[in-house]
Amino acid sequence: MCWVPMEGGAQRLREARLPRGYAGLSLDILEPLGKLGTFFDNGAGGQIHGGFGISSDNRLRLRGDFGLLIYGDEQRRFCAPVPIGCRIGLHVDTKNSILFGGLGPEFVLPTGRIDPYVYGTLGFSYFVTTSSLGGSDDGEALFQTTNYSDGVMAWKAGGGFRIRLSDGEHRVSMDLGLERHQNGIVSFLTKGDIQDNSDGRVTLFPNKGEANLMTFRLGVSIGFWTR
Repeated sequence: MCWVPMEGGAQRLREARLPRGYAGLSLDILEPLGKLGTFFDNGAGGQIHGGFGISSDNRLRLRGDFGLLIYGDEQRRFCAPVPIGCRIGLHVDTKNSILFGGLGPEFVLPTGRIDPYVYGTLGFSYFVTTSSLGGSDDGEALFQTTNYSDGVMAWKAGGGFRIRLSDGEHRVSMDLGLERHQNGIVSFLTKGDIQDNSDGRVTLFPNKGEANLMTFRLGVSIGFWTR
């Protein structure tokens, strides 16, 4: 008769099932959809995400995420006014960004070392353009101003694969995914939409239209168990 050690059997049982929850971090590549592609080509950013099992087998989870995407960046360098002059170099950085977040269900289908999943979330997207002032020798911003912003309710649909890199108490997986951001009609600025006038004032030329996009994700997630 062959006896299987209890510890080894418990370990194999754990490897065969899904962790109760997970937390992850990913790098995102942004691809505009439809007419949004006439305003900018692409962008990049990142997001944090996590989920917690709400079914007995942990295949159904409640997922939440929050991220930042940057789709435009421009910089202007200049000297300080007299009497300082060009002894102190300054620069103004303007960034066009999208903050987003959402909450919704995720379904996972464990198949061994690879766990496919799909999800949908409801939340928000916040399009914002900011300008900051800093010195030419470092990237630290001294002052920052929000030039323009617009927020909308938004939903996302996505899916991907978690490829297990290690098992055990904290399961580590590579996370590859694709998601669609359905933002609807949004007002936003792109590179060149802020005009600096000779009297020191600025003129804004906001755009308005469908602002839906896709993001491609590459990241890592860590699973955790509950006792």
